[in-house]
Amino acid sequence: MVDDLKLQALNVLRRFYGYKSFFPLQFEAIRCVMNGNDAIVLMPTGGGKSLCFQIPALLSEGCAIVVSPLLALMKDQVDALRGMGIPAASVNSSQTDAFNREVIEQMYAGRIKLLYVSPERLLVELAQWSERMKISLFAIDEAHCISQWGHDFRPEYAQLAMLRQQYPNVPIMALTATADRLTRDDIVKQLNMPKAELFLTSFDRPNIALNVVSNVSSNDKMKMIARFVNLHKDESGIIYSLRRADTEKMAARLRSSGYNAAAFHAGLPTCEKERVLTAFLNDDINVVCATVAFGMGINKSNVRWVIHSNMPKNIECYYQEIGRAGRDGMPATALMFYSFGDVVMHKSLAQESGKQAVVNMNKLRRMQQYAESDVCRRRTLLSYFNEYYDHDCGNCDVCLNPPKRFDATLLCQMALSAIVRTNGKEGVTAIIDILRGSGKTDILSKGYDKLRTYGVGRDFSFAAWNAYMLQLLQMGIIDVAYDDYNHLRVTDYGWEILKGIKHVMLSEFSYSSRVSIVKKESAKQEVLPGSIPVADKKLFEWLKETRLAIARAQKVPPYMVFSDKVLDVIASARPTSREEFAALYGIGEKKTEMYWRSFTAVVKAYLAEI
Repeated sequence: MVDDLKLQALNVLRRFYGYKSFFPLQFEAIRCVMNGNDAIVLMPTGGGKSLCFQIPALLSEGCAIVVSPLLALMKDQVDALRGMGIPAASVNSSQTDAFNREVIEQMYAGRIKLLYVSPERLLVELAQWSERMKISLFAIDEAHCISQWGHDFRPEYAQLAMLRQQYPNVPIMALTATADRLTRDDIVKQLNMPKAELFLTSFDRPNIALNVVSNVSSNDKMKMIARFVNLHKDESGIIYSLRRADTEKMAARLRSSGYNAAAFHAGLPTCEKERVLTAFLNDDINVVCATVAFGMGINKSNVRWVIHSNMPKNIECYYQEIGRAGRDGMPATALMFYSFGDVVMHKSLAQESGKQAVVNMNKLRRMQQYAESDVCRRRTLLSYFNEYYDHDCGNCDVCLNPPKRFDATLLCQMALSAIVRTNGKEGVTAIIDILRGSGKTDILSKGYDKLRTYGVGRDFSFAAWNAYMLQLLQMGIIDVAYDDYNHLRVTDYGWEILKGIKHVMLSEFSYSSRVSIVKKESAKQEVLPGSIPVADKKLFEWLKETRLAIARAQKVPPYMVFSDKVLDVIASARPTSREEFAALYGIGEKKTEMYWRSFTAVVKAYLAEI
């Protein structure tokens, strides 16, 4: 039996968003804050985090305050909500004082349900706002910004700790797509939310194909990127580089080859950055060559690929940046170039990061291990966020070009037993020494030579054990406690293997297994998706042209009219009436009224032609 709250929430979901059901844990998070409790929501990009606070805002009396770190993100969210008929607004420095005052008066009058604001503005004006209106909810978006362990720490976010103290009866929802265990714990601590309920869904983005290319020359890298862009020339994509100069050089090279590309970095004039961003959102520019200053919070749903011309400094950054592709759930591609020079550069910066140096170095090491992995890249990526796959994904370069594997269940059980028998108090080197029966003083002095696992793995070299232990880490069988001297822990998945419930396959170790993959590169490039598979390619292109014309007339980005996913649904269903159009996935009441005539006319014309 569906309760009243769920019926109300489903009604709002269908009316405004055009969806008939919730994604996993969305409604549970909604219920949590509707009951007055705090919540931490960790869902992947495109996983529906925003619904978790937008629907409670629409169902509650008063206005929800949404804290957002960037003006571009606020504008994007507000424009999208207003396009669906949801009363939302923002107060920010890019608007005139008169406009901001009008927004606040509208909020006092109860005509705004969601107000987006920066943390700085919130702390200055909150007391005044709360005296004249009811606050239904505080939503802290991009909550990893509050943590010193987060990949995008922002000091101004730290001041948000006062919310729980000054407004004890207003629920707080912290939301992020990228937070490892350390960051999650720090968010709870910094926001003073000890009783917050955690809503953690899968970090998996199965629609993104994962690919890594190692140790190619700069010239070969440029040729490969140009070839890749040519395969995707009608699609939007982002190329990330570490240096500002490299972004400009990359954009110039692509433009000289006839591609519509532009550079974006923090050193450009504000007007140029705004021009590039607007052109990219409006599909006037297909390729942006950028530093990591570009992209946070940009909700352009039809980005089809992301290239890293250098390895990122940690997995959180990598995960968030590739997450800018395929937000609509349609197939997308992530391609990363990796070289030892990238590691040297990041290592130098990490060593200069003060008290965080040790953690930053360990995170860099995990990023390097991902780049060098012989294990399914998705399993390696997800294991970092303590999520465990017991199967390969079939959508990464390792799965499509698999190494030779063997049943390593017994070997794995040896290693897990050694970790358990040392009570999780040792790192990888000591565990290997125990398995190989080392006579080192520190091994003998701790009595480890008395353990049943002492010497059981002496048939394998230290290098082999090191390679296998890395695979266990990448597969989520063991975990590293970076905040506890890098000691090893056995995960829940690991316990299933130790108890004989599950078996495990590992890649065979050999000293030649670390040879550069350059020779295999041409084969790998061929497996990268070159276009989006859609229900009807020709009709899909007609619908895209119609969407673009509408977007130009309304002066909004095309993806705000409809995502590629919705266009694919229309191409598949071929609606010819208002009723058929309104029943489709992702089309709410307002968009039905605005667009049904235009898109059904295209479908009718297409059907008449065929």
